[in-house]
This record gives sequence, C-alpha cells and structure tokens, in this order.
Amino acid sequence: MANLYRTHGFSSWTRRLAITKDIAARLQCRILAECSNGPTSPEADRIIDERGDIFVIPDILCNAGGVTVSYFEWVQNFQRFQWSENEVISKLETMLQKAFEKVASFADRYKVSQRMAAQSIAVKTVADAKSLRGLFP
Repeated sequence: MANLYRTHGFSSWTRRLAITKDIAARLQCRILAECSNGPTSPEADRIIDERGDIFVIPDILCNAGGVTVSYFEWVQNFQRFQWSENEVISKLETMLQKAFEKVASFADRYKVSQRMAAQSIAVKTVADAKSLRGLFP
C-alpha cells in the first residue's frame, strides 16, 4: 500500500470525494489528473495545495473533452456538417490546449491553484455572458 500513490502521475477515475485528506498526505506523484467529477475533498485539496509539489489538473478542465465533443456534435447537426474523426480530434486538441494555457496563465498571474483559476475563469465567462445577454436571452 505504501507505493500505491508513488508515481509520476496519478489519475483519479473514481467517485466523488475519493481523494481524502489521508490519501492527499500520502500521494507521491508530480501530476494529479482529476478524471471524475469532484474526486478531491476540500480538505485534501488544501493539503495538496499547501504541499506545492503536485500539479493538479482539476476536474473542470480534465473532463472538458467530452462536453466539447458534444458541442461539436451539436454544431455539426445544426449546420448539417460532418467532420472527420481527425478534424474533431484536431479541433478538440486546439480548444483544450487554449483552455489549459488560459488556466495555467491565470493561476500563475494571480498565484492561485489550477482549480481556483479554472473556476474563476468559468464564473467570469458566465457573468460576462449574462451581462451581455441579460438574465433571460
């Protein structure tokens, strides 16, 4: 069990709040990819952030691929397009790379965690859209 969390990267594909404060204290990885929704408890998140030795790809960013491809499907259906698999993958990689860079830049600029950066950008995006469109579009 001691080496269970010793790796260069650790992906959490489990249920919500699966990474507890006890697990967070024992993690021995450089990257934590949150592949499920909310896998890290708030206490664990604080511990990981205080440690400063683990780069976290927060769930909001790590899970963005599926939602993005669903959006692509909607666009194709609405406009009666059909993209090849390579086109979809290329567009997805471009969007995810931009999102990652935006989150990383925000986190660096404001000295906040990747999670706080991703959530802050998301809240600002929604607030800006509501400001432009009004409450009821």
